Amino acid sequence: MRVVRFTPQPDAGLGTDPLFGILEEDNQISIISGDPIYHGIQKTAAKVELTKVRLLAPVIPRSKIVAVGKNYADHAAEMGGVVPDEPIIFLKPNTAVIGPGDTIVWPAMAPTIDYEAELAIVIGRVCKEVPKERVKDVIFGYTMANDVTSRELQKRDGQWMRAKSFDTFCPLGPWIETEFVPGTQRITTTLNGEIKQDAKLSDMIFKVEDIVHFVTQVMTLLPGDVIITGTPAGIGPMPEKSTIAISIEGLGQLTNKVSARP
Repeated sequence: MRVVRFTPQPDAGLGTDPLFGILEEDNQISIISGDPIYHGIQKTAAKVELTKVRLLAPVIPRSKIVAVGKNYADHAAEMGGVVPDEPIIFLKPNTAVIGPGDTIVWPAMAPTIDYEAELAIVIGRVCKEVPKERVKDVIFGYTMANDVTSRELQKRDGQWMRAKSFDTFCPLGPWIETEFVPGTQRITTTLNGEIKQDAKLSDMIFKVEDIVHFVTQVMTLLPGDVIITGTPAGIGPMPEKSTIAISIEGLGQLTNKVSARP
């Protein structure tokens, strides 16, 4: 199922508050009651056309976004590093999240800002020290992320927190696919229509089971937490007013624009 979060247009007659729904094959959204991660998927009788809504980030993590660095060998090489022996993890704040169609805002202190296409895992339950064979039991579904980064600030600080944590630096979407199974699907990035990243999810050094198992040895994950799983080679800067689109086969496309440089 494709779980969406959205605000209806005024003429849809559904109010203005964000709602959750299931995107059906006919592009109708079956509205569900409550947050599906916390309350389960309970369809109501109400429906709305996809053309009459604005899609939002399908999840706003109430706790945290855990990110994995250097999880593709070609990206580790382009960054001048070696393949790590274990996942390299860091945190992004939930205030960095925006949705499909939203604008990535260029911070005044950032000389450039880079795109990084990533598969995102949405956690469905409280979990700690999850065995690899049970990882699928704690995952609600998958979406896509752009781990926006100020490369100069990353180098200047010697760590990654500031460079990756500005507001709008974590686009997520366009929906959560609950039946997605990561394998050899293609992951791509286009910048103003030109392909910049092109790889397969199978190129990840640490697979989903490795990542969730490792992260939960370190910290408890809560429902709605998101793990972004690293980016392949081809990263680069996004010019001001450019359009960046991330695609993963089976998950759709996440498109955002970049603001003018301040």
